[in-house]
Amino acid sequence: MFGQNVFNQTVMRERLPKAVFKTLKKTIDEGLPLDPSIADVVATAMKEWAVERGATHFTHWFQPMTGITAEKHDSFLSPSEGGALMEFSGKELVKGEPDASSFPSGGLRATFEARGYTAWDCTSPAFLREEAGVVTLCIPTAFCSYTGEVLDKKTPLLRSMEALSTQALRVLRLFGNTTATRVISTVGAEQEYFLVDKAFYDKRPDLMMAGRTLFGAMSSKGQELEDHYFGTIKERVLAYMKEVNEELWKLGVTAKTQHNEVAPGQFEIAPIFENTNIATDHNQMVMETLKKVATRHGLVCLLHEKPFAGVNGSGKHNNWSMSSNDGQNLLEPGHTPHDNAQFLTFLMATIKAVDTYAGLLRATCASAGNDHRLGANEAPPAIMSIFLGDQLSDILDQIVAGDEKSSTKAGEMKIGVSTLPALPMDATDRNRTSPFAFTGNKFELRMLGSSFSISGPNIVINTIIADVLQEFADRLEKATDCDAELEKLLQETAKKHQRVVFNGNNYSDEWVQEAKKRGLLNIPNTPEAQKQLITKEAVAVFAKHKVFSEKEIHARYEIVIEQYVKTLNIEALTMIDMANHSIIPAAMEYATTVASSINAVTAVSAKLNVSAQKELLEELCDKLAAVSAETKNLEKELEATLAIADLDEQAAAFRAKVFTKMDDLRANADALEKIIAAKYWPLPTYREMLFQL
Repeated sequence: MFGQNVFNQTVMRERLPKAVFKTLKKTIDEGLPLDPSIADVVATAMKEWAVERGATHFTHWFQPMTGITAEKHDSFLSPSEGGALMEFSGKELVKGEPDASSFPSGGLRATFEARGYTAWDCTSPAFLREEAGVVTLCIPTAFCSYTGEVLDKKTPLLRSMEALSTQALRVLRLFGNTTATRVISTVGAEQEYFLVDKAFYDKRPDLMMAGRTLFGAMSSKGQELEDHYFGTIKERVLAYMKEVNEELWKLGVTAKTQHNEVAPGQFEIAPIFENTNIATDHNQMVMETLKKVATRHGLVCLLHEKPFAGVNGSGKHNNWSMSSNDGQNLLEPGHTPHDNAQFLTFLMATIKAVDTYAGLLRATCASAGNDHRLGANEAPPAIMSIFLGDQLSDILDQIVAGDEKSSTKAGEMKIGVSTLPALPMDATDRNRTSPFAFTGNKFELRMLGSSFSISGPNIVINTIIADVLQEFADRLEKATDCDAELEKLLQETAKKHQRVVFNGNNYSDEWVQEAKKRGLLNIPNTPEAQKQLITKEAVAVFAKHKVFSEKEIHARYEIVIEQYVKTLNIEALTMIDMANHSIIPAAMEYATTVASSINAVTAVSAKLNVSAQKELLEELCDKLAAVSAETKNLEKELEATLAIADLDEQAAAFRAKVFTKMDDLRANADALEKIIAAKYWPLPTYREMLFQL
């Protein structure tokens, strides 16, 4: 089953002439320019393979700045003397022309200027997607405007990978490596998600419109018993996971791990790490598959970062490393990391990059959805820091002192039961509260939101580390004594950037104060965080490594701020609609029922005690009045905010004013939910949605 719907290298080797396959493989493996003369041959082989499996259409599958994938389907049919032929040319493979006017462009394109281009990315294999009996050949592509600026998430990722490879190879050459010709970044993206019954979802306008519950009182039980995490998976969910795995395995996605997550109704799927470009494509497939398969099981998959207030939110842990094409993981410490100068060089480059460009990393993890999660008790705070663990932190201290002589050794754990084996201990523990944690031979960026494309964060990681590696290589290549200069460089870097290393509890209030003393950034919300994209330093580093032009990065800033504004606008409008058409009418109906009950009881006898009913009615009317007033307040604040012309000012107003009014409305509505009889409450409750799977 694995990879059966993928036009991978095994299939290409079987179907392409040897010379064509060899040429294409060199492009894929070594990053060489694509030879356009082979396009027709590849296209014919790809079409024949796809048609044999039932495909009738093909699409250039691309990733615009919406954060999801896009596609335009064309059939293989071409007219021929009253009949039709199945044809697919090299030109159709290499280049497509979707309408670019309606995708986010940040001002790069005017609405009336429609032309855009998709270009075949041969480094990510084409695949077949089966839906409703229709088989479509999907060709991963880049997407750019008529004027050449990038409009997608793939192109800058590929650029950043090339920048990293170029600079990492320079450093490897200094350590005598003459065999490696390419360095790639690798990623394994752990994906968290919620499942809810579709019958409940269909009755929740907020889940349908905003992806999260805008109203909802917490149930009597949440995650406090810690009984859902890694618990036995329910049969219905396990059947869903089985089909998800099968769909992904057909697509060559190495889905390996699945389990219950912390919150009730929350789960995780994790793949094996792979080339960052392919990992990014595969994560988009994972999210699409999670959603698609859920509907077949009467479920809905929620990828919002905080679909339910009061319980764990959903993130996406981005496990990042670097590997050379001669088989080295450049972040592998070895048994004696204090002696491993090559590892220490790449480690120090990473530490310096994260400290220097902490604001950029924070920006790439910021969104309206993730604002509800970052800093909560299940996610890293909005302060960028690095966890190294005891062993590497000790080595860092030794480097600062100029006396690196030893590495803490891993031991053996004896559990104290004779029938159980002694377990080899790792040299250090892990830290789940750290936003950027070293986990053996990779770094885990834990700040991403579950709905994110992993492209953005990895563009930044690749670029900033390439920048520091370039600085290191420039200095070491000029040195007369490279070893002595390296020792000096590592010590200087350790002293200057050790402040970003923190191995303690990132959730604690003490860390917030300590981070402030160290001068580390703490940016609490998206409008402020995204400004880090367009600082002078950020624009310079992207331009220097040809990842983004100044025009392209400013366009991206405008896009993400527009997305933030539009998201909060949709949420506010949905809250107003739900309050006016569901919650207020339900409360009025119940209040009328209670009032009628009081009248009916007192009609029997004035001596009967109706104090409980009167107290309930009074509370109902007070909270109903509060909900009505807060709904009107939100409407006024939203109208005023939408009238602000400047986008930055508007985003700030949405955060400071509209968001606050939304919280006020929710607090009163949730209080109302707690006192209204269940049969009168118009929305499925948290208890139903979280525990009835």
